[in-house]
Amino acid sequence: MKILIINGPNINLLGTREPEIYGTLTLEEINEKLRSYANDKGIELETFQSNIEGEIVDKIQQAKNNCDGIVINPAAYTHTSVAIRDAISAVGLPCVEIHISNIHRREEFRRHSFIAPVCIGQIAGFGLDSYRLGIQAVINYIESN
Repeated sequence: MKILIINGPNINLLGTREPEIYGTLTLEEINEKLRSYANDKGIELETFQSNIEGEIVDKIQQAKNNCDGIVINPAAYTHTSVAIRDAISAVGLPCVEIHISNIHRREEFRRHSFIAPVCIGQIAGFGLDSYRLGIQAVINYIESN
């Protein structure tokens, strides 16, 4: 089984960006921990980050032929991107939307997601564990279908 982890804009700044909200782990440290987690489960993991909406759309489309599921932290695109939503819908892969912070406890505009309705679920507020829970949710979904 292969799962694609997608991170959206500004996630490359983790570790220094608002550590009181996002923690002190860098994206590379998160990716290393996720690779270890996936390896322990016998899962292949591919990670990708972009600040560019079109690159994220392209990556989702490419996943159709070489991945079994997607875990996506769309970051700010959560609240703005119909293009990412449509790409997820078009490829038909099980996808879980995750967020490091609890977007429902933050500013009002962060509480609306264009992405969640085309995902099998949304996980928010658990830091690094949001990714782990997202991976496990995709695994469980694939194994039960």
